[in-house]
This record gives sequence, structure tokens and C-alpha cells, in this order.
Amino acid sequence: MSQHHLPPWLGSVHHDGSELYVSNLYPVLGDLVNIRLRLGTAAPVKKIYLRIYPDGEQAFVSMELAPTDSRVQWWQAELSMNQPLVHYRFLLLADDGVWFYSAAGPSANEPLDATDFRILADYKAPGWLSEAVFYQIFPDRFANGDPSNDPRPEEFEYRGYRPQTYNWDSRSPDEQDFSLVFYGGDLQGIIQKLDYLELLGVNALYLNPVFTAYSNHKYDVVDYEHVDPHFGGDEALAALREALDDRDMHYILDIVPNHCGYWHPWFQRARQDINAPEAEFFTFEDHPDGYASWLGVWILPKLNYLSHELRNRIYAGQGAVFRRWLRPPFSADGWRVDVANMLGRQGATQMGEEVARGIRQAVKETQPEAYLMGENFFDPSSHLQGDQWDAVMNYTGLIKPLLRWLRGYQQGAFGMQEKIISPIPLSTSALEASWREHRAAIPWAIILQQYNLLGSHDVPRIRTELEGNEALHKLATIIQFTYPGVPGIYYGDEIGMSDIEGLASRAPMLWEPSEWDHDMLAFYQKLIALRRRSTILQRGGFQMLAVEADLFVYQRESIDGRILIVAQRSVNPRPVGALPIAHAGIPDATRFVEYFNGEEATVASGALHLPEHYQGATLWRETEY
Repeated sequence: MSQHHLPPWLGSVHHDGSELYVSNLYPVLGDLVNIRLRLGTAAPVKKIYLRIYPDGEQAFVSMELAPTDSRVQWWQAELSMNQPLVHYRFLLLADDGVWFYSAAGPSANEPLDATDFRILADYKAPGWLSEAVFYQIFPDRFANGDPSNDPRPEEFEYRGYRPQTYNWDSRSPDEQDFSLVFYGGDLQGIIQKLDYLELLGVNALYLNPVFTAYSNHKYDVVDYEHVDPHFGGDEALAALREALDDRDMHYILDIVPNHCGYWHPWFQRARQDINAPEAEFFTFEDHPDGYASWLGVWILPKLNYLSHELRNRIYAGQGAVFRRWLRPPFSADGWRVDVANMLGRQGATQMGEEVARGIRQAVKETQPEAYLMGENFFDPSSHLQGDQWDAVMNYTGLIKPLLRWLRGYQQGAFGMQEKIISPIPLSTSALEASWREHRAAIPWAIILQQYNLLGSHDVPRIRTELEGNEALHKLATIIQFTYPGVPGIYYGDEIGMSDIEGLASRAPMLWEPSEWDHDMLAFYQKLIALRRRSTILQRGGFQMLAVEADLFVYQRESIDGRILIVAQRSVNPRPVGALPIAHAGIPDATRFVEYFNGEEATVASGALHLPEHYQGATLWRETEY
């Protein structure tokens, strides 16, 4: 039985991990947590049970009906935190039969444990993260603060080419190797532009790799122990830390523990001597030139974590790379882990989760408040159960389904010549199902930490993806900032930058204000300001309220109030009309004000009476907010 054929009253059933439904999101072992379930008053329920799974054997806790009102009924029960991860679902005994409710939604069939709600015991979230708005910077392309450290042709040769630094507003010749196209951006440039970032409103930076490497992107690291001199060296990173402290801002670094660069001394020693200690860091099928590399790219030899000494140097030892940069004078606030889904995985060797747990232990021992975020374009749920990454770049859980809803299906794969493309957009119900399934797979504490992005250095810019459509750009950004998780802006999106041929999404930042989309910049500033001060958006629950052919509506709710998001993709406006929301538990006469244009809407007879809604998204706050 699909959700479309369930009794209508089940649409009024709601629970998530937020404070209205779970009394303590961060309990310790042995705590009792009060669990609440909300239903419409007309729901024909006779009894509700909390189904739990202590030590592998199911048990049922009878829930009690709490004092109710004319809108909703609340049921509650105490849940014992008797193991590190406690999962639960609800069994509803009603006049029309037995129904189940899990994080995947209501169902007639008993759901899998994998869709249960989850609470972590003894989990400590980074305290600063809930108020963070990130800004991702590709250092070579952001700002040139010190031209004296620009890469020069005489410094080195790389794959038969020499580095060349180009004027900020110029294009490189086609014959120049793309990885040796430099524009001179450095850490001094970031320091000089902190006034701009502070005015924008962001308070956390994510920097693409800064460690010594030959390419502009630095994912071919040749020295984990030092900042690239073309970025200003170690001293510049320490200076950035100090400058960020003065503004109460944070930053995280990008690291590549899956592979290193061909010219890394470890690999060169391994090639020169099969008996060298570093030889076990790599996998040689035919020494010295036959070796495992990242997706067959010869300049990126893959690291082999069967080596105890490698684990010691990367994360386990007290002087390990993951620990070193979290300590003064650099004191990074966390890490983004490159290709985290591939780390420690190589044919018969599948130790990715073991390595991730080891990295987490090292990072949290060194800096308990550090944010540990991984790159993963696929299903990351097995790595997001509280014992590995704090979060991942939320491609599959947010932006990929949203883009497919907005502009159709596009999918490629490494080494695949063609893309799989369909202009038929994802249905709204499929979008809702995709988001719901990804939320259902991980604990709520982790959901709130997901790095929600619209673009990055690895994918086209959002403006390019949406073919310059400003209304849809704003729609996507409103979703990014109001969906559960932590928003991260890719540099230049706030001023309307698009991809440039030859440089794609990695073009130099535009610093000439005449080239900016000032309306978009003001929009971002206002949205950032709301996200940083709104406890509703930082920790509130999530409920999808309406799913129409070209429109969806969801609410974020907390003890501090509600925010409603209405998103419309069609160029044909949704006409003036009522939007049924009785199942959201919102009382009649509740008034909402749209955040950007000041329009008002009121709930009457269980429906929100919306004005005509054009392509784009609107953000409605309760007037009491």
C-alpha cells in the first residue's frame, strides 16, 4: 500500500528529532528521554506503542495521551538510553487497523529497522556549528594578497609544463595545462577580504587544500606538513587564524588522505626502494611503475591503510597530520575529507569505516569542538551514525534531487564518455520521497550538521545549472538556508557568478562591484542574517506540508515558532487559494509575514490563504517570531 492510499488521518501524524518531540537531543548513557508524537484530534487511535530494540530484542513501551487541545493530540513515553545508538518507531492501534510510523513515514507494513528514528548517546556536537554559515574558498582564485609569492615558470616543471600566473581578469591559453593555470590567490588575499566576508555575514570558511602541491587545486599533495609557499606558507595560515579570531569566525581545512601526489617524498622513496618503510604505504602490482592510484590517475597514487605506520603518520600518532593542524598556531576548527567514500577501500581491502573511526578519534581527542565533514556524492548513511563523520557534503540528500526537480535528470560518472540526460524533471512526490529517505537513514543530530551546498569546485555553479534563472537561483538558495543542516556558499554565488569556459566553476572571484548582481548580494545578506539568528532554522523540526505538481511547502518548527517555505518551479503562477495545513498543527488565526516582501497570510478553517505565487520561493514567518 503506497502512502497515497493510506487513510487521510495518517497525514496528521508527525515526529522528528527536534525539541518539540525529543526532550534531549544529546543525552548520555542511562538518561531517560521523553518522546512525543503529534496527531490530529480526529485520528481514530485507541493505543500507541513505542517499538524499541534493546540489545537485539524488540520491546514495546505503551505511550500515554498527554493533555490535548482542539488542534492536536499528543502522545508521550519515556525512552531509556541504554545503548550508544537507540532506534525506535511507533505502532498505532486504530479503529481501522494497525499502522506503523517511522522516519520513512506512515505505512501499513512493518518497516525495516533501517528507517527507525535514531538518538545517539554520549554524542557531542560542535557547539559553534549551529550558528555557522560557511563560505567555501578555492584559494588560488579568491584574492591575490601578495604577488611576490605567485608561481613562476622557473620554479618547477610538472607533467612537461611549467606554472604560469595570469592576470586576474584574463584567460589562459588553451595549450597551458589546466592544473598549472594560476591566478595568484593566497591566504594573504583572504585576510584582506575579511571585511567583505564579514559584511556578507558568513562566519565560517571552508578552504580547499592549502598544503604544498604542484597544481592549483592542491589535491596532489607533496607535503602534508607545510602550507604551500605560493599561498604564503605556514605563517600566512597562522595569521589567518589570528585574523579570524578577531572577528569570531571559524575555518576548516581540506585534506586528501585517500591519495597523495606522485612527487610526494613517501612515494618517491617507495619507488626507489621496494624495501623502504614507505613502500607499504602504497600498492605495487609491478614495482616501480605499476601501482594503484585514484581512479587510475597516475599522478595520484592511492594510500594503503593496511600499513600501521601510515595510519600513525596520517591520524593515529600524536604528531599526525590530522592532529597537527588543529593545534596552535593554526588551530583549524575542523576538516573536510576529500573522497571520504573511497578512503581505505581498495578491492579486497575494505576498511573505510575503521579508518574513519580512527580519524574521528584522533580529531576529537585533539579538538573536541572540531567539525569533521566528508565528501560523498552517493549514499553516505553508513558513515553518518555518530561514530565516523559529523556530516558530509549533502549532494544526494539535498541538492541533487532539488536540481532534478528544477531542470531534469543529468548524471555522469568518472570515465564515462556520455551523460545520462532526461529533460523530464523529477516529480514533486519523488523529490519529497528522496529527501525523506535520506533523512530517515541518519540520526537527527547528524541531520542538523549536514553541509548543505548548492555548488562547489567539483560541480557547475548553481547559476549555470539553472541557465541564469534568477528566480530559481533564489528558490534553491532559500531551500539551502532553511533545510535542516548547515549552509555553505561557494565563493561568488552570492554575486551571481556563472561558469566560464576553460575554468568552469573555478574562475577568479569578481572584485569589481560593477560586475556584481547587487540584488542577489542583498538577498544573500538578508538570508544569512536570518539563518544566523533563527533558532527555528538552526535546530527546528521539519515537516513537508504540501506536495503539488509544481509546488511544495514545508515547515520548520520549534519552541520559538514556525517558518513556512513555499517553492514553486513553474513559470505559470499558482493562483490565489487556500493551502490545507490542518495536519501541521497550526491553529486558525495564525498570521504569517513573508520575509522578503512583507505580504501577509492567515490560517483559517485549517488552511493558509496564500496570494498568487510566482516562480521562486517565499519564506513565511509567524508574526510572533
